[in-house]
Amino acid sequence: MTIFEKSVSGRKAYELPEYDVEEIKCDIPEHLIRKEKPMLPEVSEVDIVRHYTELASKNYSVDKGFYPLGSCTMKYNPKINEDMAALFTNLHPFQPRETITGAVKLMGHLKELLCEITGTDDMTLQPAAGAHGELTGLLIARAYFEDRGELEKRRKVLVPDSAHGTNPASAAMAGFQVVELKSGEDGCVNLEELKAHLDDSVAVIMLTNPNTLGLFEKDILKIAQMTHEVGALLYYDGANLNAIMGRTRPGDIGFDIVHLNLHKTFSTPHGMGGPGSGPIGVKKHLAPYLPYPVMRKTENGYDLDYNLPKSIGMVRSFYGNFLVMVKAYTYILTMGNNGLKQVSDMAVLNANYLRMKLSKFYKTAYDRICMHEFVIDNEEFVKKTGVKTLDIAKRLLDYGLHAPTVYFPLIVHEALMIEPTETESKMTLDKFADAMEKIYEEAHNNPELVKKAPYTTPVRRLDDVTATKNPVFRFKK
Repeated sequence: MTIFEKSVSGRKAYELPEYDVEEIKCDIPEHLIRKEKPMLPEVSEVDIVRHYTELASKNYSVDKGFYPLGSCTMKYNPKINEDMAALFTNLHPFQPRETITGAVKLMGHLKELLCEITGTDDMTLQPAAGAHGELTGLLIARAYFEDRGELEKRRKVLVPDSAHGTNPASAAMAGFQVVELKSGEDGCVNLEELKAHLDDSVAVIMLTNPNTLGLFEKDILKIAQMTHEVGALLYYDGANLNAIMGRTRPGDIGFDIVHLNLHKTFSTPHGMGGPGSGPIGVKKHLAPYLPYPVMRKTENGYDLDYNLPKSIGMVRSFYGNFLVMVKAYTYILTMGNNGLKQVSDMAVLNANYLRMKLSKFYKTAYDRICMHEFVIDNEEFVKKTGVKTLDIAKRLLDYGLHAPTVYFPLIVHEALMIEPTETESKMTLDKFADAMEKIYEEAHNNPELVKKAPYTTPVRRLDDVTATKNPVFRFKK
């Protein structure tokens, strides 16, 4: 029992002042109306500060320790970006246009920078998240084919079996039929599999490059050629752009639509569902279909262009998640061209350093140089020790480390995806590798120790099966 809880239980109800308020008739059911004064604790400032500080200390964050959460790019977010965003918190979207010229200029310049980074010709900043950006990109593709009179026949979207789950979901929401592409033995797109599905019924091919296995699609130029030969569009899922910034640009290697996650690659904490920003960049032939308004450079600076007759319309209120844009803009200007290139270099270096260290004990899914992340295949490990990937993840918590992504991508059984990001030091990477080595030894010498972990966390292992089958609802009708 905390000080706060003791204060609640050990004191009388705070005497609320009596107010002479007329009884108000309302539709609230009688059984929900309070009959007695509430129990409110009398707590000093120091006690309540300590209470919430104690609660905060139980949470894990990237400010507290290593966060090797693959595919999500949960990297450290420089505090200067938060400071810059705080300068704009008093803006309101209903302000007169002439009072937000600075914000419009920021958005316009950010769009230009992102187009330069991605190799695209135009861009919308409106989408409020990664999956929202995916849907926006596919709606643009839909409008493009509808305008060309091809929508009736182009009903298919090809998605690799290693893709993020939002890819097929977004395609289905946009009204397309999803066709899964089986990966080759090397973890990349199988060209023969692709060829078997490519015809004039295909609208879009959705690719993540590097893919979710942390592998660069070595045949990407051939894939782009094959896609365009049948009149289809190539879509880029930018979740893993962190591995190639400054080294190559999606627009230069054949992608027509490029989705970004400003809240991952360009700095903003995005855990627990927000905040997010998922801009969509397009090549010139798709620019007329972008959501309006689009930021345009004018003689007097930047302005909002609503004159897009073929636009798919607004996909979000106003201009997008502006404060996330401020953080991304600050990040890009702070890093500069060489800095962004170094981000990619260090992300790839750190991943390969860890991959080589861990491969002495664990089997990597694909024994080749990776990009920003790699996947461990624990299938044989489970057979030998009985210790599952989930057990390893739980045991890592006892070593003060956040667990990586588990059981994804789905094409690797007992997968453990590790992404160290560029911001971690060699000392931190060695600490993680040492913990993984110790868990490896524990699994062989005392597997029950690992199976029952964690032991040091505020909450022990939960019964996931029972929770799924018999959920306890806080609110019932």
